[in-house]
Amino acid sequence: MIATAFDHFTAPPSSKLLGWHLLDARPEDGWIRIGFDGKRDFCNPAGFIQGGILSAMLDDTMGPAVFVMTDGKLYTATITMTVNFLAPAKPGKLIGEANVTQLGKTIAFVEGKLMAEDGTVLATATTSARLVETAKAVR
Repeated sequence: MIATAFDHFTAPPSSKLLGWHLLDARPEDGWIRIGFDGKRDFCNPAGFIQGGILSAMLDDTMGPAVFVMTDGKLYTATITMTVNFLAPAKPGKLIGEANVTQLGKTIAFVEGKLMAEDGTVLATATTSARLVETAKAVR
């Protein structure tokens, strides 16, 4: 695994709840792969992971893509996020991937996808996010 800005970053409680863990990154490309734990506690009555949880996982993939691309200098505050649910998510390991499509001076645009362990795409998302200096955003 290559060194990233996450090597010296303490994950927030929400990320820990989701089982967030860095799998791979290409900071120069603004690309990241994150692993999540799709816990049974996240399921709706039909036995699938609730869409809001999947959205949180996507959000927690796309923001970190900007963080690694800027070597930890910039943090994101989501402005808009559009999620498309493509397949039901069963409990188990889930993988998020995100790519920064444009990094401006104050706004970033990022696209992401969430997949089952077998590669089935469960949901896709796009976001626009305000860029904030990490020192001002993280306490």
